[in-house]
Amino acid sequence: MIFITVGTHEQQFNRLVKEVDKLKESGVIKEDVFIQLGYSDYIPKNCEWKKMISYDEMDNYIRNSRIVITHGGPGSIFQCINYNKTPIVVPRNPEYDEHVDNHQIEFVRKLNDKKSVIGIEDISELENIIINYTALVSERESHGSSNVENFNKKLSVVIKDIMCR
Repeated sequence: MIFITVGTHEQQFNRLVKEVDKLKESGVIKEDVFIQLGYSDYIPKNCEWKKMISYDEMDNYIRNSRIVITHGGPGSIFQCINYNKTPIVVPRNPEYDEHVDNHQIEFVRKLNDKKSVIGIEDISELENIIINYTALVSERESHGSSNVENFNKKLSVVIKDIMCR
């Protein structure tokens, strides 16, 4: 299963939802997909979805999914890391009216540089990343980045760097 969460921010994230729906329709994604849709107004035709889910439902989806694709919110990312999952993270972009500023983009770039997540900004890269997900995760784990303690150390450096700007 692939689980997608767009969070609870009150702006749409149609760019991600449409791309996942397209990949499911074309057969690139063969497994079941569940999308937490949030305030997106595009309704998936090929995936199961709900606008909002409870914390327990989200926790269950993260724990039991092979792949988690999330927005750039720290809560969702940390929840994945807590289960030793390497999330695919698509930050919300203000250019597409998905957020008010680019803080998610900056945050995800830093985490991606540290190999803590698989971050993407160009949604057209999602297909290739899903196809090669297992190999990408193995490569990152060989660098020790799946260890929660190492992640926390790296995260503190990222946060200090962002806060000092």
